[in-house]
Amino acid sequence: MTALLGLSRVIDSINERIGKVAAWAIVVAILVSAVNAIIRRVFGVSSNAWLELQWYLFGAVFMLCAAWTLKANEHIRIDILSSRLSKRGRDGIDVFGHVFFLFPFVALLLWLCIPYFINSYRSGEVSSNAGGLLIWPAKGLILLGFISMFFQWLSELIKRVAIMKGQLADENDAVGHHSAAAEAERLIQEIGTVNTPGAGGTPPGDGVS
Repeated sequence: MTALLGLSRVIDSINERIGKVAAWAIVVAILVSAVNAIIRRVFGVSSNAWLELQWYLFGAVFMLCAAWTLKANEHIRIDILSSRLSKRGRDGIDVFGHVFFLFPFVALLLWLCIPYFINSYRSGEVSSNAGGLLIWPAKGLILLGFISMFFQWLSELIKRVAIMKGQLADENDAVGHHSAAAEAERLIQEIGTVNTPGAGGTPPGDGVS
């Protein structure tokens, strides 16, 4: 297990670095969008290449930061039920989800993306828009994103098993579960308060008929 945890740390480090670098594409996309808008307004000139570059950059952020997001436990989660379980129960749900939901999804997309990228690269696929960019680099980003997600899946599975065996502390437990549970409890209380007569809600029978 020590060797596997070492592999997990390497995967985490690589994906975090990739994510932090890819995140800068947001800044570049904003600059490209601003410059493109200014040129179009001032000079009446537009470029399909600049427009496509914007979605290239957005795609890079979306695909290359996904594994980093999984590592940081920042994907959207619904913890209203699982937060009421024991720590071991939550860990079991995570392992089940990783094995039976995340892995099949990533494996299927990898199986589809490899020929999808290779065929595009071999043909030198170019955008059908006049003056557009090459298409295969964008498809390569999709493949790269799912490759990094596969390795992050492996890392998360290793860590979750180690946590269940008591060989690793769960750094994300308080953040990933308790905060979501507290937020859910707060929303339920607010809904109950709004629907209670005399507590700021609409008393029964006072609606418009």
